[in-house]
Amino acid sequence: MLLKRSCAAVFAAAAAGVLFCGSVARGETTPQNTPAPISALGLYPGSAFRPVKVVNAACESCTTPKQALWYFPGEWLAVPSNGVPVAGFTPELAPQADVRQWYASATPDDLRARPPLLWLGAAQSVHDVNLTTDGQLRFADGRQMLFSVVDKINTNLSYYDAASKTYFQQRPLRMRGEQRGETFVARTIWPQDWTIQEAGMSVQRLLPGESLLGLVRKYANARDERFETRLLWEKNGTKQTENGKEKAAAQLRDWNGHAAIGIILNGAQGDDDEAHGGHFAIATGRLGKGNEMADWIVNNFYNLGSYSEKGIVASMLPMDNYMTDLNSGQSWYRPSYMLVAVLKKDRAAYAYQAAISRVYHHFYRQDFKYRHASNNCAGISIDTLRTLGWPIPSQGPTSRTKAVIGYPFKALTELSFTSGKEAYDYMIEEQSRLYPAAAYDAVGRDLLRIASGKSAAPSDAKALETFLREDLEALVFVRLPQIPSSREFGTYPVASIDEYMKRAPEDKALWKIVPVEPRRFPAELLAADTRPEFEMPAWAPAAAGFALIGALGWRRRVRQQRREHEARRR
Repeated sequence: MLLKRSCAAVFAAAAAGVLFCGSVARGETTPQNTPAPISALGLYPGSAFRPVKVVNAACESCTTPKQALWYFPGEWLAVPSNGVPVAGFTPELAPQADVRQWYASATPDDLRARPPLLWLGAAQSVHDVNLTTDGQLRFADGRQMLFSVVDKINTNLSYYDAASKTYFQQRPLRMRGEQRGETFVARTIWPQDWTIQEAGMSVQRLLPGESLLGLVRKYANARDERFETRLLWEKNGTKQTENGKEKAAAQLRDWNGHAAIGIILNGAQGDDDEAHGGHFAIATGRLGKGNEMADWIVNNFYNLGSYSEKGIVASMLPMDNYMTDLNSGQSWYRPSYMLVAVLKKDRAAYAYQAAISRVYHHFYRQDFKYRHASNNCAGISIDTLRTLGWPIPSQGPTSRTKAVIGYPFKALTELSFTSGKEAYDYMIEEQSRLYPAAAYDAVGRDLLRIASGKSAAPSDAKALETFLREDLEALVFVRLPQIPSSREFGTYPVASIDEYMKRAPEDKALWKIVPVEPRRFPAELLAADTRPEFEMPAWAPAAAGFALIGALGWRRRVRQQRREHEARRR
């Protein structure tokens, strides 16, 4: 069994901690009905995709690469419809080099290319339904149907229970699932009151002493079941009407159909000491009817090299699947936070979605691997934003000196070069690429800087920062609650090694950990042009670490000899 790893991990003097984004597991259902037509997904109309079920890692007439299909046995996907443009990639280039070269000459049509696959999870959906006290679904027209939920994955620690039922009975629901006989079996349950109601908002800017991470901590109580929004900034406080009178923006505001980019920070789990760092993802989409966001596309990077106990698979997927799938949904095991950038034009959102689709091509092909320090959910996402011309400020490494010293310490105490190298990698990695909370803070603070308009505009008219500067309409903080269930409540994610060590038990033997199985990619599916990344040998930093320790010891010895010599002279 392998220890589950999350989006990043940290090293501290006496024990290395592993935390952040989870890993991958199989959770299959077998829909028996004809799939329903696909509604809009992300920025794209439903007609851009068609539903398919993966059988024997194959999909007839699909443009989706076979390497990607292998990860979704028995699952329902949305794949591009015939004849629509599909995001491609350049196999001989590294992922970010590929994005950079492509974007330099990309046309507006190139930016609108569809993702190669979206993980739906279920073939049918129902909207505007209520869960009755006697366990049935009641539709808007008064019809009723028996209701059930998919089975819990065996390795999942907890599941839907009476508290979940009570929570859902209080609001209208949207579900993905399948009809089995007279029963609708739900796989995702999305509360339809999780919407951004712009008409009722007034601007509440960050006050002196407030910060984005401060808001995350303020709303950290996972027992609080409320969905919260706060309008942090808006481009125009008032608008001029035809009769010359000014009205508050809230009276005239209409974001229906506007593009949006969501910066998502998922919190820490309450029952897993490897997941105190949370998770990071970026979503794109449009504010739909009633400003719904259930159909936004979330770009979710997880470790493809192991099976998650919850059934999570690294993929592009709808927000309702990402947040509320009954096994893998983030909202079932921790609170989440999102900073939404509302845009008057859709070019920034299209540019990111097309670029990250190229990165997924490389990811599924094994052109690069998910690494918990250097290529995790935060690092892959923020690298792509920077490659597109948004120079989000770096926060620097935790400590290069501690990295060099920590390597031999960890290697010797655990008798493992691999453990030493892991500790070294965490300490030298730039923090906004390592910690989901640091990535969220860095991106969010830079969005606020762009909104202020106080800094010089980029010289590149095509840079992502230029698009954001010209198109940004509003910034909204959103807090998505943890859905009550038999799982322990989570909290806000840590943003540093020091925070982590205060939260995790000092004795690593007391950590709550869920072991997971490795997932080995079939060698026969490797493309002939796949070139494995260079990986520094685990023992490589050892020489520098031992040399530094030796140098420090020698320096200390020289100083001691000088003091002894001066004492004899006196």
